[in-house]
Parts: sequence; C-alpha cells; structure tokens
Amino acid sequence: MALFDTDFLSRLEYLSIVSKRVFSGRLIAQRRARQSGSGIEFSDHREYTIGDDFRYLDWHVYARHEELLLKRFHEEQDLHVYVLVDCSRSMGFGRPVSKFDQARRLAAALAYIALADLDRVSVLGFADGLVRELPMMRGKNRALSLLNFLDSLETRPGTTNLLAASRRLVERNSRRGPAIVLSDLYDPAGYRQGLDLLRYHRFEPAVIHVYDPGEQEPDVLGDVEFIDAESDEGRKVTVTESSLARYRRVYGRFVEGLVGYCRGHGLSLTRAADDVAFDTVVLRMMRATEVVR
Repeated sequence: MALFDTDFLSRLEYLSIVSKRVFSGRLIAQRRARQSGSGIEFSDHREYTIGDDFRYLDWHVYARHEELLLKRFHEEQDLHVYVLVDCSRSMGFGRPVSKFDQARRLAAALAYIALADLDRVSVLGFADGLVRELPMMRGKNRALSLLNFLDSLETRPGTTNLLAASRRLVERNSRRGPAIVLSDLYDPAGYRQGLDLLRYHRFEPAVIHVYDPGEQEPDVLGDVEFIDAESDEGRKVTVTESSLARYRRVYGRFVEGLVGYCRGHGLSLTRAADDVAFDTVVLRMMRATEVVR
C-alpha cells in the first residue's frame, strides 16, 4: 500500500478541518510568538503568496488599488515548526505498518496542519546525526513537496543519536519554535541529552514515542537468535516465560522513565503504536497536550 494514498489524503484534509472545529482554531499553527503589549494592533502589510489565508487579506486595499496584501499585527510572528523523523533502521520494525511509516504519516499530518495556517515548517530526518532536511516552507501549496520528501526518506544503518541531530538543528536555525520528535527513542546514549539541548535553547520539544505492540508484549518462546537492527550484532538466546517477564519489566521501566522525564520538564508526550490510525493519534495528541491544540 502506498504511504500517502488517496485515502490518506482525504483523511488528512478531514483531520485539518475537524481539528479547527474541535479546538476553535487554536492549533499549533496559531501558537504565535508573542511580543510585549496588549491587544492585537495592526502593524503593516506584506504581499500575498499562493497558499495564504484569505481571511487576512486587506480587502479595502484591494478595492482601492487592486493589490493583494495581507495584514500583519504587532503581536504576531510566524511560528517556526521543526519536525524530526527518526530514520534509524530500528524504525523499520513492525507489520503490516512499520514504525517508520507511522512516524512519516504523523509527521505529514502535523506539518500539514501547520502549513494550513500559514506557519513555517521544516522536516528533518535523523539517525546517527541529521541526514536529510526539507528547508522551511509555508502555505498549503507546499503540501506536495512535504509528502514527496517524507515518501523519499529511508531508514539507514547506524545507531540513533538524538543529541547529534539536536545539535545540528540548534546550530543551523536561529528562530525558535516547537520541535516535534518522532522516534522509538532507542538511542544507546539515551534520549535525554538531545531533548535537554532543545529545551536549553528554547525549542519547545514535543515527543511522539512510536512503538510496535510486539516490542511491548513480545510473543516468542524457545531458542532464537536476535539481531540488533541498528548495530547488526546477533545473540542466540533461549526465551522462557521468566525471561519474558524480565524483559517486560525492563521495557516498562523505559516507558516509565520517559513519562517521568517529560512530565518533570513539562514536555508533551504522545505514545503512538504503529497499528493505530494516524488521525486517531493526532487528535488524541491535540486533546492531551498544549503543543498542538
């Protein structure tokens, strides 16, 4: 099945419409960087570009001069949204939908919602560092470029290094804004340093933990050989009921640590199984967090 088929596109547009109704337009795309002052005061105009919202056109100027200009206000600045997609090989796990496919669909949905409301969006693929980047873009007319970029992303060998990717993001982007991380978070060095760096530089990190139910509740017993998807290291083991119980405890502590870290630092966290519809995950995220609402 194609990653972004007709059904996906229909649900994507429906999601954008429904999210505006449910949350009265208070989406990620309308969380503007605020300047000091009270009230929204008119500042100046800028030229209309394809994809801009007609609601902000100055129709009085158009009636007098036949120029399409958008109103801008003192308190509003374009919000810059950064979407980081984990492209490490462990993300390829999962059937019939992989974690990687789920992450790319979620990235497409969140970026589309931001584009639909005139914000600037950049998408970054990372593994052992930043591997590919879709530069800042604006307007719904860029949706095709967004989908083509995400469709062309591939998983790649090597371990996950969120710190290295975060460092590159911080170095290359002076404008702050939400940084949405979509990953299984299997970083040998841990995910905290990367998220800490984003927090320190005021990038408002939000975490979407993408996982496969088989990782949380594995269904395997007997003599097996496990191959690490990222390091290619193999290990032959005999899986027993007691070893499964130990594994579940370790995995449970991993999730508890993630929840505790995000809660302790006031970060948005959404856990997204790869067998759950992407639009269900996005709506749940918007209802539960302040990053997208």
